[in-house]
Amino acid sequence: MRARKAPAQPLRARTPRRLALSLPLETSVGYLVRMTHRAFTRVLQARIEPHGVTVGMWYFLRVLWAEDGITQRELSQRIGMMEPTTVTALNNMERRGLIRRSRNPHDRRKINIYLTAKGRALRTRLMPLAMEVNAVALQDFSPSEIDTLRTLLGRARGRLAADGSGEG
Repeated sequence: MRARKAPAQPLRARTPRRLALSLPLETSVGYLVRMTHRAFTRVLQARIEPHGVTVGMWYFLRVLWAEDGITQRELSQRIGMMEPTTVTALNNMERRGLIRRSRNPHDRRKINIYLTAKGRALRTRLMPLAMEVNAVALQDFSPSEIDTLRTLLGRARGRLAADGSGEG
């Protein structure tokens, strides 16, 4: 009689307990991505703040520059932000004259967000600053390394999205 082959176990089940409990920060991809994101955010904030824009506003502006007039809910979803947080950020942007809200003519329950002339004009001033931040971060990378980095980060993000464990 032949012995049955045991089913494949996930990596964590095969990893000795001692190693499974040891994940030094310098080897944690999640930690490295977080620290890199924080560095990008600090440098970007220093460049855009003189223009009266916070990093929180930046993400909304980026989406609206590409697709002005989307609903508040769509804007929240595109940025990956909870709706109450979006409302707070949009209130601030409206006070600063960067956006205006308008009831959706087809569904009065929805609110569409539009850039004002002031909000649109920021694009020509702020986009070069964001491009500069990316250029600083990637100055020692070859074009193929940049492509590889984008591909790998996209794959990791896709796998995490497919896992679904943290999505609400």
